[in-house]
Amino acid sequence: MDKKITIHCLNTGERSDVPIGSTLEDVYRLIGLDMPYGVTSAKVNNKVEGLHFMCFNDKDVEFLDITSPSGMRTYTRSLFFVLYKAVTDLYPGARLRIDTPVPNGYYCRLDIGRELQKDDIDALRRRMHEIVDAAIPFHRITCPTQKAVELFRREGLENKAKLLEGIGTLYTYYYTLDGTADYFYGSLLVNTKQIRLFDIVPYFDGLLLRLPDRHNPTRLQPPTAQRKIFTVFNEHHRWQEILGVSTVGEFNEACARGFTNELINVSEALQEKKISRLADAIEARPEVKVILISGPSSSGKTTFSKRLSVQLMACGLKPVPISLDDYFVDRDKTPLAANGDYDYEHIEALNLPLLSEQLQALLAGEEVELPRYNFQTGKSEKSGNRLRIDRNTLLVLEGIHALNPQLTADIPDRRKYKIYASALTTILLDDHNYIPTTDNRLLRRIVRDYRYRGYSATETIRRWPSVREGEDRWIFPYQENADAMFNSALLFEFAALRSQALPLLEQVPENVPEYSEAYRLRKFLRYLKPISTRGLPPTSLLREFLGGSTFKY
Repeated sequence: MDKKITIHCLNTGERSDVPIGSTLEDVYRLIGLDMPYGVTSAKVNNKVEGLHFMCFNDKDVEFLDITSPSGMRTYTRSLFFVLYKAVTDLYPGARLRIDTPVPNGYYCRLDIGRELQKDDIDALRRRMHEIVDAAIPFHRITCPTQKAVELFRREGLENKAKLLEGIGTLYTYYYTLDGTADYFYGSLLVNTKQIRLFDIVPYFDGLLLRLPDRHNPTRLQPPTAQRKIFTVFNEHHRWQEILGVSTVGEFNEACARGFTNELINVSEALQEKKISRLADAIEARPEVKVILISGPSSSGKTTFSKRLSVQLMACGLKPVPISLDDYFVDRDKTPLAANGDYDYEHIEALNLPLLSEQLQALLAGEEVELPRYNFQTGKSEKSGNRLRIDRNTLLVLEGIHALNPQLTADIPDRRKYKIYASALTTILLDDHNYIPTTDNRLLRRIVRDYRYRGYSATETIRRWPSVREGEDRWIFPYQENADAMFNSALLFEFAALRSQALPLLEQVPENVPEYSEAYRLRKFLRYLKPISTRGLPPTSLLREFLGGSTFKY
């Protein structure tokens, strides 16, 4: 009799006996689960695995589809491989770069030795559909790391070869698709037929790979033009190419050759130059009296606003910070979320009439008494702090709603300067493996929450989805309202965060749902060689998270 193991399917709550050595694909079929959008991967004992994974012991299994972040990542990686396969079939020797995530997909650069034409993109789309329709399997191959390095070097994928060389493992894996090899740092689908929906269209000087909407997988993500933020991404990618450090493998190699301090110094100098130019732009608009700074969680808004204030003072101006937190309404007037909890991220959690009244009074030359919010009592109080501004004074408002037109609706645009700050990750793992910008901010927050708030990595990861929901509702829709955008990401920061982040992630226990995300982040961080943070200047944006800043928070 064939030996059996027991699978506890978390999707149904039922336990089923299946033959030992069954793949997750086999298990899905044997237990009769039918997910409407198809299955992409699964959490096995809270660790995400591809459907190729074989089960030899009893397991807890939760099957995932495209509506989950992990399932979408599996789908997206597989689509990247299909695109790369189509490129190699039609344009041998061409270089494909999965360059920049944009709201409706991914901007990709394709170097075919000439300008990319619409006919080229049409041909690629047709070839991708042929590959998808053929139901070609994705094969995972385990081999000595050096053998994989030699393979990718022969194929002209030098950035992948350098990445694998830097891992320091004896064995690794790679994938093949009908004879074409590639490396991805996460799971892929079983075969190309599982890719149900996609499109590619011209986009600036490259192409846009469009993906299904995770919340409604029957349709593609609706197109959203965000030219400003795209320009910031591209600017940094081009700058990194000039330095010769656009991928993690290249970064590790540069550090091994002794260029760590140079990379830190150049990255910090570039940010300071950007901040200085922003101050000059504000100075050049004498009608501006209110500076509005917004950005998502852990984007470094606070340190950025402080550094901008220093540069403004160097221009002979007097920036005065106004805390939006002091304009909260009394707790009993705070809007409620769907679950019945107070929704402190809602814009109506702020006393907008009072804020508008005081800002207008200040701009008219009047004196006001700023409020103070007592977080213990949940009441707004008088602060005794009176303020009057003169012609050189600038009011600096920093917060998640700063770019929402509703916040300063009564102030003319000519009197406002709006800045969007975020950590727009610019370094790539390799040409076909992007690093999500949210990973950048989540790692910052994990380190900061532990250092300054006493939260574990488990607690921070658990809260992250609700944080992201608030950003999607209150921050991202207004980012293109900005007069200027500032990228707070630093080329070296993952290597700098690694030493503090890894031990915190390793403390996340395997028996909690947050383990899968912690494991993924751990795996990613190990691609980077750690660097010392001693060389970071005390005003660095990273000091807000790592400690050692000369600014007071």
